[in-house]
Amino acid sequence: MQWIDIKIWLESSSGLDRDALHIYSALAIQLSFSLFFRRALGSPWPWIAVLVAELANEYVDLQHGGSSEAAIAIGRAASYHDMWNTMIMPTVLMVIARFWPRWMTGKVLNAKTVDVSAGPDAKLHPKTVN
Repeated sequence: MQWIDIKIWLESSSGLDRDALHIYSALAIQLSFSLFFRRALGSPWPWIAVLVAELANEYVDLQHGGSSEAAIAIGRAASYHDMWNTMIMPTVLMVIARFWPRWMTGKVLNAKTVDVSAGPDAKLHPKTVN
């Protein structure tokens, strides 16, 4: 069974169109990577994992397209659409988690108890205040 056959099976068995599958797959990859590798959603690594998976997916899709100029043009247009559609929600989640984490948690962080200089991947730990 080839990758294209798996994608067709997922589309027919789930009842979702390909655009929705791209979005849900992207979110599943981003969240799974973040959880498995213990990276914050604000870290670029879960986002990069989605990007790599999507680039690989589009590469395989382009390999199954036709060889005529029209088929290549249609395949590229579809790939651009899929890239945009797939990456928009992971990008939004990463930006919100990185720059406005309060939206994700609902908590207000106290600058006296958190070392913000350590970056978004750092674990929260008490900072000594004199």
